[in-house]
Amino acid sequence: MKITRQHSATGDVVTLERGALRERYITGRHSGANALAIFNDFPPASGNIAMQLVFGGCGFHDAARAKMAGAGWPLLWVQGDVCSGSHVAGLQAFVLDGIPVQRIHLENGVVGTMWSDDDADYCLLAGILPLDVKADRYQQTRECFERIEAGVKKAGMDFSHVVRTWFFLDHLLDWYDVFNKARTTFFNERGVFEHLVPASTGIGAGNPAGAALSCGALAIRPKQGQVSIEEVCSPLQCPATAYRSSFARAVEIGYPDRRQLIISGTASIAPEGETLYEGDVVKQIHLTLDVIEAILKSRGMDWPDTVRAVGYFHDITELPQFNECLRARGIAQFPMAPAHATVCRHDLLFEMELDAIVPADKQTSCRPCSCGAKQPLAV
Repeated sequence: MKITRQHSATGDVVTLERGALRERYITGRHSGANALAIFNDFPPASGNIAMQLVFGGCGFHDAARAKMAGAGWPLLWVQGDVCSGSHVAGLQAFVLDGIPVQRIHLENGVVGTMWSDDDADYCLLAGILPLDVKADRYQQTRECFERIEAGVKKAGMDFSHVVRTWFFLDHLLDWYDVFNKARTTFFNERGVFEHLVPASTGIGAGNPAGAALSCGALAIRPKQGQVSIEEVCSPLQCPATAYRSSFARAVEIGYPDRRQLIISGTASIAPEGETLYEGDVVKQIHLTLDVIEAILKSRGMDWPDTVRAVGYFHDITELPQFNECLRARGIAQFPMAPAHATVCRHDLLFEMELDAIVPADKQTSCRPCSCGAKQPLAV
């Protein structure tokens, strides 16, 4: 495996070369020019976009699709529910080159991509919506989980193969408890707590369809025992299930040639689960970085191993303060897309998710998880 990185003020490309297969993580950031300029390089000259995340005003959605030749790939477009909608803050795309892919269609159109390599079968979903956007929020959440299940089924998998989810809830603070109840009920019904609880991000953001939520997921089915998938604890935080939120802090996927760490949306939360540094975005950013760094180092990784990240800001004008926090800690710029969105508590101002990849032979002294986090919750 070979990893190469290209960095500029407006974006990053991290490329993994594995034989004939190239996997590209593309991150774009708003440059201050025309809002649609961020889409200039899509579709790419080579390869297939497995999925794309866009963080920006829903009013740009149709024009952006047209600029991207219709965007016939899974697209998850969200506008933060504290965002004016006057700009596009950032985007990310995962591109596969040198391997055939198949698209997954549901009632909402193209919602997924599936492919296989020597190690595993993969299914990546984005832009999943409820069937009835006029139903109550609990029912819409239920339908989204059922649509994820239907999507992975088309790839020959079931929900036990889901390792990561994204959920963007319109006006999240009004109904996050309802969402968590629906998720935990579904997980109990499907036996998720008996297997792997997926890593996840839950953020306040609307969508062009006007649904209560939109979502995405990654499912992996290993071949012949060559791939390990295990939950990873956070050294500085309790399991999220301790405060009735059903997701893993992180999940690690071990391949023959590499290890991939998927860190869930992470914020300024104390070991016991309470919010710390209310009203102080700089201190919240530093604690978030502390927590993510501790997870990385527990798996023998560090910031330079990042292949993608998203920073969710309650006020995106505080992005320069985030960059200053990085400088103060001696952390070089890494591929992070900024997003203007509501975090899952009224007193949280910043959240970040992150993926990192290292060669399989890079040593770590810790087991992935021993905290007993897989516990079903009463609802």
